[in-house]
Amino acid sequence: MTTQQTVKVQLVRSPIGTKESHRATVRGLGLRKLNSVRELKDTPEVRGMINKISYLVKVL
Repeated sequence: MTTQQTVKVQLVRSPIGTKESHRATVRGLGLRKLNSVRELKDTPEVRGMINKISYLVKVL
């Protein structure tokens, strides 16, 4: 059994007033309210989403 690498992401800025695609990316990562935290699989797709909205989130 191999352990899957994960990355914790926290929403630190509100997506209000941002591009629609950025708001959709926030929702796609499963982040809802400010300071909400999700633990996601560390895949290139997730890394790309985090990179796209890096000004809204913090990687823990």
